[in-house]
Amino acid sequence: MALIQLEETRNGKSPGGFALFALGFRPFFLASGLFAVIYMATWLAALQGAMPTPAGIAPTTWHGHEMLFGYAAGVIGGFLLTAAQNWTSIPMPKGRTLAMLLVLWLAGRVLPWFTVPYAAIAIVDLLFLPALLVAVLRPVLRVQQTRNYPFPFMLLGLTAANALFHAGALGFDPAYTMLGLDLALYLIVLMMVVMGGRVIPYFTERRLNSTAKKWVPIEWLASATTLAVLAAVLAAPALFSGMLLAFLAAAAAIVHAIRLAGWHDKRLWRVPLLWVLHLGYGWIVIGFLLDALYAAGMVPPFLALHAYAAGGIGVLTLGMMARVSLGHTGRILEAPAIMTWAFVLVNLSAALRVFGPLLLPAQTTMLPHASGALWMAAFALFAVVYAPMLWRPRVDGKPG
Repeated sequence: MALIQLEETRNGKSPGGFALFALGFRPFFLASGLFAVIYMATWLAALQGAMPTPAGIAPTTWHGHEMLFGYAAGVIGGFLLTAAQNWTSIPMPKGRTLAMLLVLWLAGRVLPWFTVPYAAIAIVDLLFLPALLVAVLRPVLRVQQTRNYPFPFMLLGLTAANALFHAGALGFDPAYTMLGLDLALYLIVLMMVVMGGRVIPYFTERRLNSTAKKWVPIEWLASATTLAVLAAVLAAPALFSGMLLAFLAAAAAIVHAIRLAGWHDKRLWRVPLLWVLHLGYGWIVIGFLLDALYAAGMVPPFLALHAYAAGGIGVLTLGMMARVSLGHTGRILEAPAIMTWAFVLVNLSAALRVFGPLLLPAQTTMLPHASGALWMAAFALFAVVYAPMLWRPRVDGKPG
């Protein structure tokens, strides 16, 4: 019933026509949601040895690359191509230009499955992020929005991280591969920290008619401690298991926990579109805590990685896509009831991936498959429910 109401216009009729390339969030959110299901299924098959990974890359390495430069980059593209228009009031790519950006992203996902030289795969995969950078940088520079300058810089950093990954895969130095993945992961965490600090308290205040608590020192320290952990991880690998990283990661966990607590209102737990965002940010807090515990020699390193990726990236992006898609298609900001299950499933997927190895050590080999199944179910629900909203025009008749 809720879904039917969301699809109705003010005249009581469903919108007609095709609007998939009217604004950036539409094609990239839909493609990223579908890709989240397809790539997880193929990775699980490769993990079992049922099929080879593309370009001969090891399953876990390919999994990391596609999670960051495939899925996450696609969602980031959709979000920034939409947000930059809101920030600057300057029209962003649409129609054929937007379709070409989508093709660039898709080419990087598809080409590795063909028998072509890896250098060609690397070049094609490296095209999307610089193109996105140019599209976002142009309007931001035009209106001189210094507040939004960090996003082009972070896109530039992600481009460098992808180049490092491919340089390692091409044989320049195998260490470059993991260096590129580490740089990309923490840059995406930083991006979520910056953007989350803007939208999560804003969405909460707007929906609950409340006032989120923000402390200037905490706001500065949120980005500063995230950058400090990134620097400690990249500057010298030895520090990644040393007390310096333990101290910095613990400090980051405390700062982000305080920040998240300031946004909290107990009424948000009645609103799925809010609690999914708060839980997504909570996974970042858990990631920093696990980084500190790893550096102190208490837990294995991959737990923090999965807290950031399966938890922070997976949960926050699903929640953001669900909320942004409703708002920018002119619909009531109430997620269809079935999406509550998607939000639950993606959190369960992250919990299994992060805490499963500690609680169920005898089932370690089965945990990726159980977690992956929950992940695929969550994003399949998103794709099925939101596809009609994303390819149809806005219900209020406005452009976009």
